[in-house]
Amino acid sequence: MTAPVASAGMLIRRAVPDVFEAFVDPALTSRFWFTSGSGRLEAGARVRWTWAMYGVGTDVIVKAVEPNRRILIDWDVDSDPTEVEWRFDARGEQTWVTVENRGFSGSPDEQAGKALDSTGGFALVLAGAKIWLEHGIDPGFVVDRHPQARVEGWTP
Repeated sequence: MTAPVASAGMLIRRAVPDVFEAFVDPALTSRFWFTSGSGRLEAGARVRWTWAMYGVGTDVIVKAVEPNRRILIDWDVDSDPTEVEWRFDARGEQTWVTVENRGFSGSPDEQAGKALDSTGGFALVLAGAKIWLEHGIDPGFVVDRHPQARVEGWTP
């Protein structure tokens, strides 16, 4: 059996440099995904991403950054590491973004479950990026994904 790979893709109607920057600069990424990041994604960096609404965070090791083309990281490096790769392909003045997450641990059924969950999560992230980059609207998808798990008293 082939190991499962989570995959999501989305056309974002902005130029590649704008879309790429939205994923490497935590001040921009926090507009549609996590609440804060400790630094830019640069090859060799270790950064922390935090989702304050859920009281969780993860450490990320940046393995490769090819400007306007590709980002490769390991995340959840201290608990259950997997590899995540973003690819940015120009379609005229627009950008096709693909995200793949691979290297899931556990039994085949557990791996499949993690891949399905990851696919859904990254589809929401890409949809959020699209809405924010194209229209300047904070979509709130990640905040509203698990309202029952929010930290008590946290408000958007």
